[in-house]
Amino acid sequence: MMIESTSLLPHLPVAHLLTQGEPGLGLLGSQCRQCGEVYFPATGDCTACCGRDLVSCAIGSQGRLWSWTVQSFMPKAPFNSGEAESDFQPYGVGYVQMPSGVKVESRLTTADPAVLTIGMPMNLCLVRYGQRADGQPLHTFAFAPATEGAR
Repeated sequence: MMIESTSLLPHLPVAHLLTQGEPGLGLLGSQCRQCGEVYFPATGDCTACCGRDLVSCAIGSQGRLWSWTVQSFMPKAPFNSGEAESDFQPYGVGYVQMPSGVKVESRLTTADPAVLTIGMPMNLCLVRYGQRADGQPLHTFAFAPATEGAR
């Protein structure tokens, strides 16, 4: 289930990583004012030049699949999707290289090897990944093959 707006989500543990504006949903990171290095998630220290003057910056919502795999077993704690091990559904995980060059580790909307190709264009979206003990849904950001939006 892909969702386009953060306003629809009652529980979004990753809200601090996202920005919602005119162009839509995007990732939020930081950039060093001294050397220009970009980070995701945002950080206060630059590992490239040891600078400490970093500012918030938009990372974007589109990139290219750099590498991927399938998470075929339930991750160990602290992962908590609210599902039992018997209900676990494998999911894709990958690195998506953004226009700034930063690579974002992310859940993918598909785990089908026939669909995923290194270098393919990817679009940011939100997906439900489980539920809390009280039944409330949990959502996170993910990347979908750009062709999914054309269906």
